[in-house]
Amino acid sequence: MILKNQNEGVKREKLGGNGKGSALSFPVNIPDTNGAFTMTTRLELAPGSSIGYHKHADNEEVYFIMSGKGLYTEENESAEVTAGDIMLCRRGRSHGIENDGSETLVIGAAIAKRA
Repeated sequence: MILKNQNEGVKREKLGGNGKGSALSFPVNIPDTNGAFTMTTRLELAPGSSIGYHKHADNEEVYFIMSGKGLYTEENESAEVTAGDIMLCRRGRSHGIENDGSETLVIGAAIAKRA
């Protein structure tokens, strides 16, 4: 299934609790008959912006770094991430990401229910 870039519903929003700044969010609608995905989007974070540290109590989230670089933190351990890196935050864990670079950080993100 190919899902084309979608510009409908694009908005600037504050993400993840105590994040800095805001992200431009491009939601992607997935025709999902079993309801596995609760959110899919492309996010664009300006330099210095972040998705605040937050917990995934009942679901899991995947980040895919499309361009730029950032500092990813999960369970209070941090690592630099760049284009091509994929991070998986499992149910019950906490994470966040900050654009600590000089260019826009572009992230693909999907939240899925865990069976």
